[in-house]
Parts: sequence; structure tokens; C-alpha cells
Amino acid sequence: MKIGILTNEYPPYVYGGAGVSVEYLTDELCKLDQGRHSVKVLCFGDQKEQGDNLSVSGVNPALEFRTVDPRHRKFLETMLNDLVMAGELSDVDIVHCHTWYSHLAGMLVRQLLQIPMVLTTHSLEPHRPWKVEQLGTAYHASSWVERTAYQNADGVVAVSQAMKEDVHKLYEVPLERIGIIHNGISLDQYKPTCDPQVLDQYGIDREIPYLLFVGRITRQKGIIHLVNAIRFIDPGVQIVLCAGAPDTKEIGEEMEQAVNEARRQTANSIVWIPEMLTKEAIVALYSQAAVFVCPSVYEPFGIINLEAMACETPVVASKVGGIPEVVIPDQTGLLVAIDPRGETDVEPANPQRFSEDLAAAVNRLLRAPEEGREMGKQARKRVEAHFSWASIAAKTLGFYQQTLKSRGSKT
Repeated sequence: MKIGILTNEYPPYVYGGAGVSVEYLTDELCKLDQGRHSVKVLCFGDQKEQGDNLSVSGVNPALEFRTVDPRHRKFLETMLNDLVMAGELSDVDIVHCHTWYSHLAGMLVRQLLQIPMVLTTHSLEPHRPWKVEQLGTAYHASSWVERTAYQNADGVVAVSQAMKEDVHKLYEVPLERIGIIHNGISLDQYKPTCDPQVLDQYGIDREIPYLLFVGRITRQKGIIHLVNAIRFIDPGVQIVLCAGAPDTKEIGEEMEQAVNEARRQTANSIVWIPEMLTKEAIVALYSQAAVFVCPSVYEPFGIINLEAMACETPVVASKVGGIPEVVIPDQTGLLVAIDPRGETDVEPANPQRFSEDLAAAVNRLLRAPEEGREMGKQARKRVEAHFSWASIAAKTLGFYQQTLKSRGSKT
């Protein structure tokens, strides 16, 4: 099969779960059936790669244009990149798009080449209203592009059962067109790795346990709620925040103010690492953490939890989206409802209550280190059993074949 992949993120420009997914899925697709299938990747950037059955081309057209609202620029630049990608892709049997950033290109390719289009649901714009802060009214345009793509898709890969239900409810995609294929993890790269020198490099005390957060500074990841929880966390622990790339200047400033306030309210050390770390450093930080915390208010799947679990680290995570399909309460970690009414995928009705509940879950594991270590071991076993990228690539290829067959029967 000749497969076209359209994406915003691709190495070395990866900043979120969608980019991680594309990176590993592409690599494993190229390995299936002794490398008989070919993959063409078009992405945003200056990437250029040519292998036996993998080609990668970044697009970054130079065109100056004016915008009425500066916040519209990112959306319009995305549409320009999509036009270029639509013109460059050829000689493929199916096109697979990742996130709304590539959806216009996918829709055009579907018509220009008369081939089926598959979308992977990494997130959905209606569940991310805070993006108005980034895009202004262009948020409504990105939402329109996404809706139109889903309503024209030949197949949709949902990364969790929760996302399948959302796609069907929000965009009325027939259930028979939606397949559930979880994201995965590289078991060779993400594994328990003790490297105290990494702790030294970032000023983390080797002798004091620490909880860890890894993610962007964005409303979706709930980082502010975790920072506000620090004052409720037991003494004698370090808080390590690997948090950078704020979505907006305003949320970056809000994060800085929240961290400064937290430092005034606790005797615990707060280590904030704002720069992008190497994969090796991240693995070492996961592996030596007492607890990994994922306070997301919206998370279709949450690859980040798999990364921590693969390193034998117990997880405290929000009970939202696809996370309950990954983290098993009292076995591989603890789940915290973000709303006392039991609702999910919403901003907390009582933010302080959510922060207090996060801290309570963290404290439980810090007070019972043996329980935490056992959860970490069970977490690794669960990842090994259910989330290898090789098996996920095979399922994805099967979904392509099913989609081609269905489209052929319609025509």
C-alpha cells in the first residue's frame, strides 16, 4: 500500500502527543510486511528525508500577507501550508491526516486524487474553547475546517472510546466509520533508566523524592491547577515542572505568577524547567520520580501517561477523556475527578477542590512508597501488554484496508 501522511508536527519539530503519535506510527508502518508498504509524509517545516520506503518533506512557503487580527496569522499560515501540501502529494492509495492543521490539505487531496481520507482524532476543537485566546475569531474557522473534514472523512481513527463517542456526537460521523486504535509507546526507548547526573544537571536533590509534570503551558494540560495544589502537598518533597512553550503570553505570565505564589506558600522546593529536554533526559526524570502527575482538563488519550508508566512510575491523573482507558485506579495509579458532580472534559466547577484532590492523591502515594513502587511495576506490565507501537501500526494498516474496501464498494 502507498500511504500519505499529512501532519503539522514531525521530528525534529514535535511539541505534543499528536507529533509523538505520527513519529512512531510512521516508523512502524514502514516495518510492516518486511517493508512492502511505502509512506510519504508531508509536514510543516524544513524536514527532508528519503529512505527505501519512507519520504519526508517539510513545507514552509514564504509568502508575506496582511491580517486584520494578528491572532489570525497562525490559521492563515496553516491554510497556506495545506494548499502547498495538497499540490505536492501524489501516487498514494490513501491519505491519513493528523489534527485540524492538515485537514484542508486532506480534503483537497481526497478530491484531487480521488482516494479515501482517514483522520486520527487527537483532539477536537469544540472541547478546546480556550484556543480563542490564541486564534481569536480564527478559532471559529479552525472549528469549521475540522467539522467539514470529519463530515467528509471515509474513516476516523479514535484514540479512545471517549473520543469515538465525541466524534459521533459532535460531528454525526456514522459509528461504522469510526475505529478505536489507542496510541502507543516505544518500549525500547521508554524504560526504567536511573541517571542521577540528570538530577544534578537540573538542580534536583537526589535524596528527596519528587513529583513530576511534563507538558506544555496550556489550559488543556491543567498545569495551573497543579501549581495551585502545591501548597496542599506534604512537606519533604520536591516538585519538578518540565513546562514550557506557553500557548500565549498571558498564560505564560499567569504560570509565572502562580509558581511565585506557590513558592511563598510552601517550604518544598519547586524546580521549573522551561526548556525542551532530550528524550534521554525525560526518560531519566520519569524513571526517578516518585509520582507523575497529569492534571489535564481535556485529554483524548494522554501519551504522556504511557511514557511515565513505561518507566515504572505511578501516575496521578485527571479522570477525563481517554485517561481512564490507560490508567487503572489503585493498580497503575490514581484518578482524580475534575468536577465533584462526576462530569468529565469540563473546566473544574470548583478549581480549589480539584487542586486539593490532586494533592490528596499525590500525598497518598508519597506516604506509601511501597504501594507506589508496586503500582509502577504494574504500570510497566500494562504498557507492555497493550500499547506497543508495532501492534498499533498493524491495526492501523488493517483500518486502511477496511476503509479502501468500503469506499470501493460504494463506488
